[in-house]
Amino acid sequence: MSGTFVGMPAFPVAAREAVGNETLRGNLRHATHTIRDKRARAVAELDDWAALREAGKQIKDHTLRHLDRYLVQVEEAVTAAGGTVHWAADADEANEIVARLVQETGESEVVKVKSMATQEIGLNEALQARGIHAYETDLAELIVQLGKDRPSHILVPAIHRNRGEIRDIFRSEMSEWGRPAPEGLTDTPAELAEAARLHLREKFLRAKVGISGANFVVAETGTLVVVESEGNGRMCLTLPETLISVVGIEKIVPRWQGLEVFLQTLPRSSTAERMNPYTSMWTGTTDEDGPRTFHLVLLDNGRTDTLADEVGRQALRCIRCSACLNVCPVYERAGGHAYGSVYPGPIGAILSPQLRGTASEIDASLPYASSLCGACYEVCPVAIDIPEVLVHLRERVVQGGAAVRDGNRVVLKPAKGHAAERAAMRAAQWAFTHPGALRTGQRLASRTRRLHPRTLPGPGRAWSGTRDLPAVPAEPFRDWWQRTRGGKDGAK
Repeated sequence: MSGTFVGMPAFPVAAREAVGNETLRGNLRHATHTIRDKRARAVAELDDWAALREAGKQIKDHTLRHLDRYLVQVEEAVTAAGGTVHWAADADEANEIVARLVQETGESEVVKVKSMATQEIGLNEALQARGIHAYETDLAELIVQLGKDRPSHILVPAIHRNRGEIRDIFRSEMSEWGRPAPEGLTDTPAELAEAARLHLREKFLRAKVGISGANFVVAETGTLVVVESEGNGRMCLTLPETLISVVGIEKIVPRWQGLEVFLQTLPRSSTAERMNPYTSMWTGTTDEDGPRTFHLVLLDNGRTDTLADEVGRQALRCIRCSACLNVCPVYERAGGHAYGSVYPGPIGAILSPQLRGTASEIDASLPYASSLCGACYEVCPVAIDIPEVLVHLRERVVQGGAAVRDGNRVVLKPAKGHAAERAAMRAAQWAFTHPGALRTGQRLASRTRRLHPRTLPGPGRAWSGTRDLPAVPAEPFRDWWQRTRGGKDGAK
C-alpha cells in the first residue's frame, strides 16, 4: 500500500492522543450516532434483509473462489466494448500507469471521483510529483484536500470536522485552488454546499481527464458502477474526454443479477438511503456520449496475498459501506486517523494488515484496535466476521507463522514486544491439555481469591489498566458439578 501514512505511531499511541481531543470526540459521537440510527431504520424496512445479507456473502465468496476466471472475463468484455485494460501488481505500478496515461493526453489537471483505491495507492501524491494536479470533487474529499488533511472515514472522509471548521477551511484555502469562497460565507450546510458547487463547476467544465474507482464491475458485460449522493461523480464520469478507473480486483460481480442485491444493501448500510441518488454505469466507450477513451486499471496491491488466507480472505467481501465504523466504540472515540491507513475502523483493522503485512509497528497494532464486541459483524451487509479475523491476525502477530507475501509463501517472525503474550498463550495451551494441572490451578485460584490483586503485574498491567479483572468464583465449576450432579445421569 501507499506510504502516505508513513511515520504514524502504533494505534495505542495515536488513539491516546485522539481520545484527549474533546472536539474530535464530539464530532465523531454526533455523526456516528446519527448515521447508525438512520441506517437501523432503513434496514428495518426490508423483511428480507437477512436473506439479502446472506446472498451478498455467497456472491462475494463465489467470485473470490473463481476470481481468475472472472478477471479474464472482465478484460475481454471491457476490451470488446472499446476500453483498454491495464494490470497493476502494486501501488507503484498503478501510479506509473495512471501518470503515463494522463501525460499522454497532454493535460496537467484531472478531476477525481471519490475513490478508496486511489487513496490506498497515494495517487494524488504520485501525480503531483509528475506535475499533474488532481482535484477531488466529492464534498468531503474536497474539505480534506483543501484542509491539507487526511480522510478519517470511508464514507464521510471529513467526519472529524464540524461546520465551523469547514467554513474556515473554505474561506482560507479555496482561493489557492480556484474560485474563492463567497464573501460572508456562513457555516450553514446550504451555503457550504453552494460554495463547493461553485468552486467545482469550473473544474468540471475545464477538465479533459477524469479519474475514478468503481463500486462494482459486472464481469459478463464489463460494466463499471459508481454509486454516490452528490452528482459530482456523474460529472467526472461523463464530461471528460478521457476516463481512467482504478479498481481493486475484488470489486467484480459475475452477473447483473448479483448487482441487484448490492444496490439494495449498500445504500441502506452506508447513507441509510433506499437507493443512491446517483448510480452511474458505463460499458466501454461510445462515439456520441461520454468519454471517447476509457482505461481500466485492475489493482492487486496485496489482494491475492489476502485471498490466500482462508480466514482473512473474507475481508475482500467488503463493499465499503462503513457501517462497521459507525457502530464501533473504539472508532467512535479514537477517530480514523489513529488507524494510520485510508481504511480506518474495524474493516481497516483487518484489511490494512493483510494488504500491507504486519511488519510495521502500526500494522502489528491494528488487530488489537478492537474490543471484540461483535457489533461490526452484526451490521456488515456481507457478513464479514471481523472479530474472527482480528483474533486470527493477533495470532499471526504474536506467533508468526506461514503466510503469503508478494505471491510467495513465507514464514513470518513474531512481532516484537509480544514475548509475554506468547509465553502466556503457551502456558494456557499446556494447562488446557493437562486436565489434572488445570483442575489443581482452578482450586488454588479459588482458595486464594481474597489475595488476588486488582491489576496484573508487569506486562499484564497494560491489559488490566483498562479492564476489570474477572472475579474468581469461590468454587471451580468442575467441583460444583461433581458436588451437585456427581453420580447422577452418568455424570462424573
